[in-house]
Amino acid sequence: MLFGKTKLELKVGAFVFVGLVILVTFVLLIGNFKNWTSGYRVNFIFNFVNGVKVGAPVRFAGVDIGEVQALKFFFFPAEKKTRVKIVGWVNKEVRIPSDSTVWVNTLGLLGEKYIEIMPGNNYTQPLAPGGALTGSDPIAMHEVAQLAKDITANIDESIVKIKNQEGTLGKLLYNDTIYNELEALISDVRRNPWKLFWKTKEKK
Repeated sequence: MLFGKTKLELKVGAFVFVGLVILVTFVLLIGNFKNWTSGYRVNFIFNFVNGVKVGAPVRFAGVDIGEVQALKFFFFPAEKKTRVKIVGWVNKEVRIPSDSTVWVNTLGLLGEKYIEIMPGNNYTQPLAPGGALTGSDPIAMHEVAQLAKDITANIDESIVKIKNQEGTLGKLLYNDTIYNELEALISDVRRNPWKLFWKTKEKK
C-alpha cells in the first residue's frame, strides 16, 4: 500500500514537472522566438526619445518589421554627453541602407511612440547586425509650447502696431491720405487703362 502511494506521487510529480517545463518553454518562445530564429538586432541612437517604450513597433517605409527590445543610456565621449540607445529587433529579410533616416513617430496626435525608418539609397552597404543609426531627435512638447507662445506674442505685437498706425498696413487702414491717394490712382487707371502699358521715356 505504501509502495503504491509512493508510485502515484511520483507519477503526479513527473506530470507536474513536465507541465511546468512546457509552460516555461512556451512563455520563452512567445517572448524571444524572434530573437532565436528570424531576425537581428540594430541600435538607434538619440539624445531624446520622447517616451518610446519597450515593445514599441519599428517600422521601415511605413511597414512593421520589428519592435523595441531595450532602452539603454551610454556616454558618448566625442561630444561628452549621455545619449539613449534603443535596441531594436528587425526581420531578417529587411535590408536597411546605411544612409537611412530614423526618427521617433507618433500614432496619431497623442498615440503610441514608435521608431520610423525611411529607407536611404545605399543598399550596397546595408546595416549589419548590431549596427547603429543616429536618429533625428523629436521636438519636445515644451519647445512646441514655446514656439506657439512666440508666435502669439508676434501676432499681438503686430496688432498693436496696426492700431498705432505703424507700418504699411497700419497706415493704409487708419491714414486717410494714403487711402485717398490709392483710390485716386485706381480711378485714374480705370479712366486711362492705357497708362498701364505706357513706358515713360528716360530724360537724357
